[in-house]
Amino acid sequence: MTACAIEPPSADEDDSVPEAGCTITVDGSYAARLAQQEGSWYPERWTLDGPEPYAVPLPGNQPEEPGTEVQPMGDGRVLIRRLVDGRHHFTLLYPTGPGTGELPLGAVECPDEGASLRLLPPAPGGVRAYALAVGPRSSAVWLVAGGAFGPEQLAVVPGRCSGGVWLDRDGRMLALDRELGGRTKAVVVDLERGGEVSPLLQIAADSDDRLLLADPDSGLILVGSDAPSPGQERLGWGVLGSTLPVRFPESLRVPECPDCVVTPFAVQPGQVLVPESCGVALRIDGPLGSWVGAWRPRARRMCHLPAPEGWLAGAGLWTQDGVLRLPYATGEVPCGVAAVAVPWGETGGSGETGGAGMTGGAGMTGEYGGPGDAGPGDPVHDGAAAGASGTPGEPAEPDPPGPVVARPVPLQQAPLARLVTN
Repeated sequence: MTACAIEPPSADEDDSVPEAGCTITVDGSYAARLAQQEGSWYPERWTLDGPEPYAVPLPGNQPEEPGTEVQPMGDGRVLIRRLVDGRHHFTLLYPTGPGTGELPLGAVECPDEGASLRLLPPAPGGVRAYALAVGPRSSAVWLVAGGAFGPEQLAVVPGRCSGGVWLDRDGRMLALDRELGGRTKAVVVDLERGGEVSPLLQIAADSDDRLLLADPDSGLILVGSDAPSPGQERLGWGVLGSTLPVRFPESLRVPECPDCVVTPFAVQPGQVLVPESCGVALRIDGPLGSWVGAWRPRARRMCHLPAPEGWLAGAGLWTQDGVLRLPYATGEVPCGVAAVAVPWGETGGSGETGGAGMTGGAGMTGEYGGPGDAGPGDPVHDGAAAGASGTPGEPAEPDPPGPVVARPVPLQQAPLARLVTN
């Protein structure tokens, strides 16, 4: 199984209202959320890898503040971040019979006015946990659980960062969306090389390009960029380490509901060398509520699925064989997981639009072209050979050839080639 990848709030968002969903470990064994009873908030751990899911409340000596963050660890303990007198205190919670045990880990202070700190998504392995502190001019990555001597600052990144996506199974390569000079571009931080920062994604010089989701097994990534529609973010997909371009398919939009917000939150694991077969789960928020979308590159269409009653919106995971599991809580079922088998149906038409080229094993860069630009299955018009028919990354049906586009000029090399499974 793979963990859900919930898009974290930006540094400017209000921290006073908790997320309605939950956070799941990368291996899918545990989840944690901030639950409410009679107006009081308390942490709750869910065990998901047994015959039936069950929840264990972990209340402290007093109710938690609404903005408190919780995150499950791989051993079943729950990390909690509490803001007290301007300092962010980190503690591991665990059940002790009728009570809750607490292991204080230390605190981090953000001295700059207007600075914020939040937990990053669960790291692979479940042993360590990280936080991102965002200041006026720079952002810092902190190891807040799993270290030897309490919280430890690992990297400082110039600019204001948001997001947070793990690119490998070792918890070494972390992608962040960095705002610098009025534009947002995804960068990768190598936590084992002193926080070395490298460019990761640039579609156009004047576009905002974010990395939303990544699957280390197949290399499939989901990006958000306003390059194809200036002033409006579009969802696209690509493959890490590939020379094929990022695509912005119409199937990742909901044209019937232009006001809907589409957010990817989980990707199917185990699809080594076949990223076009990976299922992607998306949360769709519209005027009438939230529901679930299921999509994969080769299908070229989105399946719209009703969310289970009480869905912890934005949370979920895929099994390796393609079953989507969605956690929910109702008055009758306080801890439940709905298993959804997606009816993929037949492959539809193309509807693809071209995007940024990916330099092999390096960062992704290039200018956005119009509909019909070179993509998976299309010729590469600068003379470089495209993938042969039937090679990984090629959709079921090729798109018609498009106009000639210039080969993208690579950014400096990003250390990504070793992250793609061969």
